Amino acid sequence: MLDALPLPHSFDSRRGTALLRRATVDDTDAVIALLADDPISAARGDVASDEDRPAYTRGLVEILTEPSNDLLVVELDGDVVGTLQLTSIPGMARRGARRLLVEAVRVRSSLRSSGIGSTVMRWVGEVAAPAVGATMVQLTSDAARTDAHRFYERLGYVGSHRGFKYSVPQV
Repeated sequence: MLDALPLPHSFDSRRGTALLRRATVDDTDAVIALLADDPISAARGDVASDEDRPAYTRGLVEILTEPSNDLLVVELDGDVVGTLQLTSIPGMARRGARRLLVEAVRVRSSLRSSGIGSTVMRWVGEVAAPAVGATMVQLTSDAARTDAHRFYERLGYVGSHRGFKYSVPQV
């Protein structure tokens, strides 16, 4: 877990006061539901099936025990309504610059455009990145997520690179 992050962090959204905090194993089902609530994630197999729960739980525990990773959730009225993963990456390029990688950003579909996602992403750039010593925040986004691309661009993110993925064959 990224110990330097100043959490929990409360903030106002158009739906009320929300709380950004570190996830716990008790949040597993809520995070799974957020992944399944997204059509692109669901098409990749994140469908919230009971038989997949142990794999998600192992993944969450691994994230939270890895010093360079963290999984955060957003609570609104006691319900988990958002999540994101942060990874601090040391580097050689850019004179040894550290990057903060943002992955798996999700806000419950019924709460999009409520200010939750934009507030959390601003917190990442303005608070989390400096706290871990990062000089850059980077993320990837599926090419089909055109609404998300506009969202990130409005927040000042620049589509500067083309990403590639390789799926390792499972034996």
